[in-house]
Amino acid sequence: MLRLRLLTWDVKDTLLRLRRPVGQSYAAEARAQGLQVQPEALGRAFREAYGAQSRRFPNYGRGQGLSSRQWWVDVVKQAFVLSGVPDGAALTALAEKLYRDYCSSHNWELLPGAEETLSRCRQRGFRMGVVSNFDNRLENILSQCNLRHHFEFVLTSEAAGAAKPNRRIFEEALRLGGVPPEQAAHVGDDYTRDYRAARAVGMHSFLLHTARHGPEPEVPPEHVLPTLSHLLARIEKG
Repeated sequence: MLRLRLLTWDVKDTLLRLRRPVGQSYAAEARAQGLQVQPEALGRAFREAYGAQSRRFPNYGRGQGLSSRQWWVDVVKQAFVLSGVPDGAALTALAEKLYRDYCSSHNWELLPGAEETLSRCRQRGFRMGVVSNFDNRLENILSQCNLRHHFEFVLTSEAAGAAKPNRRIFEEALRLGGVPPEQAAHVGDDYTRDYRAARAVGMHSFLLHTARHGPEPEVPPEHVLPTLSHLLARIEKG
């Protein structure tokens, strides 16, 4: 059995996922405001706007004087502009509303096994924290989804000033958890940002397999989680 004291968790697509694609959510809110935009086109435009903003202002503009709220409002507005919606005060108000809406459980749902697995890990005595490439809304989202009480700390890339796979965010998590890396394990769904990055600082890690990811040849089968419910068995076998 692995001698672990601390478990750190990714959030998006590990514990929580969007209830529906961004394009559908944005299009529905636009319809409520009297705007007709195709969800598929809006989804493509969002991915383009998000990618461009991430390259220009990494980590929500944390090191460039931009607030994450403004970062997101600009992304949302650009997605609509690329979809043919004219810019203006109405679009800014729509973007602000969508930014707020993604703070609530209305747009998020738990992955299968998330609540049960977190509860069982706490019952086993593990200390737990979040390590996520997210902005400062994450605390509120976890509270809205009734998950916040499981964690001693929630460390976002915005707060840390470094995003996974940068080792600084994991080092800060270890400092907050008060354990050496060999007594900690990270759980996430991304091979580079979660599995490999945690191991680079000496932590253990487990990779949650999702339908959108193919198998990673460098990951031993005992480190792969078909579902979150497999985690404790993997730890015990380790």
